[in-house]
Amino acid sequence: MNKKIIIIGAGPGGLTSGMLLAHRGYDVTILEKASVVGGRNAPIRSGGYIFDTGPTFLHQKFTLDEVFAETGRRPEDYMEFVKLDPMTTLTWGDISLETSYDQDQMLRNIEKAFPGESANYERFMSDHAKKLQAIFPCLLMPYHKLSNFLNVNLIKALPYVATSKSVMDVLGEYFDDERLKLAFTFQAKYLGMSPWNCPALFSILAYIEYAHGIYHVQGGLSNISEGMAKVVEEEGGTIRLNSEVTEIKYNGKRAATVTLADGEIMQCDDLVVNADYAQARHMIFGARNESQEDQAKKKYSCSTFMLYLGLDKIYQDEPHHHVVFADDYHQNLRDIQGEKVISDDMSVYIRNSSVTDPTVAPTGHSQLYILVPTINCRNGHDWKKTVAEYKEKVLSRIIEKTGMKDLREHIVEERIITPQDWKGADIFLGATFNLAHTLDQMLYLRPRNRMQGFDNIYLVGGGTHPGSGLPTIYESARISSNLICESYGKKRGRVDFATEILSQTTDLSTC
Repeated sequence: MNKKIIIIGAGPGGLTSGMLLAHRGYDVTILEKASVVGGRNAPIRSGGYIFDTGPTFLHQKFTLDEVFAETGRRPEDYMEFVKLDPMTTLTWGDISLETSYDQDQMLRNIEKAFPGESANYERFMSDHAKKLQAIFPCLLMPYHKLSNFLNVNLIKALPYVATSKSVMDVLGEYFDDERLKLAFTFQAKYLGMSPWNCPALFSILAYIEYAHGIYHVQGGLSNISEGMAKVVEEEGGTIRLNSEVTEIKYNGKRAATVTLADGEIMQCDDLVVNADYAQARHMIFGARNESQEDQAKKKYSCSTFMLYLGLDKIYQDEPHHHVVFADDYHQNLRDIQGEKVISDDMSVYIRNSSVTDPTVAPTGHSQLYILVPTINCRNGHDWKKTVAEYKEKVLSRIIEKTGMKDLREHIVEERIITPQDWKGADIFLGATFNLAHTLDQMLYLRPRNRMQGFDNIYLVGGGTHPGSGLPTIYESARISSNLICESYGKKRGRVDFATEILSQTTDLSTC
């Protein structure tokens, strides 16, 4: 093939593109400005502890299986998966619910915590199996031209997509208890959105999780990125670390070269951009840059306050995943969406993966990954002034709401990432989950996989279609890779495990 493909960024989307395109015979070079692969799916190594920077579990694993299968491989040959059950403990005040992909167990757990609601759960799962089957094919298509909207799959899905309802509106049709509704809406955090504002179609996220389960990767989710990097290199691709792209130059509408920070110029036949979309759009597109002000007019997700703790003990009785909801969750999310107020009444997500995985900390030690959704940097809050105080508030909430009463006494290693730090790491506005997934920023209205106005630039990652979250980022890379092949007259068939898996709706506990 000998067509030279340059991929800017070795995040999950760039690595997936590199795997697929190298396997298909293209001359692939991935340029990554950091010293490790993975982007927001990279490891943080500190004092003998290994933390995931961002994603902490994998759902919709069949998408990862598919992209590996397209190179003739299995992800299990590169990493070890553990399917978690229970999946997550959800806590509201003095009530907790353990979630499970085993439908019978989930029914028992719901009935115990919320008597009378188990039949509503069965109805939700039955209806959403059909909803997912209708919507899922639409997430696999590109939307770089309007004719895509004439596709029969999208027409079938329109009743679910073309609605002004929110995820919370949908849940109100099933559940009575407000707290239980939140058990089926907190997955909107993958999009960095409030379920009161998140479009109704995304109620499928809870269904995917509860029907098909979630997975931990031993050593951390960052091992997915490291496994992908091995595949890229096995297929003859090149990954260059510490190689920052500063400018794209053009021949007409075609990207012709990229310039690196050290002055090196590299030619390309096609260019794949896996950088944060809004940041890259005003930074590296050279003569075709759009202004930072224009990017700021778009809608963005929330940010996150991250706390990574190395401990000299293991809390064996604490769950692998734990979500402690704010006392007034709706107000907490209104504060976040308003982008000005930092809530003292915060929701906290805690991953205590050492109860499952002995490889991420020294013997007898453990590590905690703590995430607090909060405002992005649109309105300029100075986190440097408040980071210490806010950290103590987060620790106090964890100590109050969990069994880790002596947590402060056992911290021996600590790393913090604030929204300001995310912004400093070239994430626009520090919006950790990219562009918001509002109806006016989805499908054709989202930055397209084949970038509008250019003949040979393709986008992958959370800032393009289908959106944020590891499985959809992998899918964005497959869509863009297939579009590149089509531009050379080679239409690619898809490895498809999803159709059969998503048709298995009668016995969800076996999925």
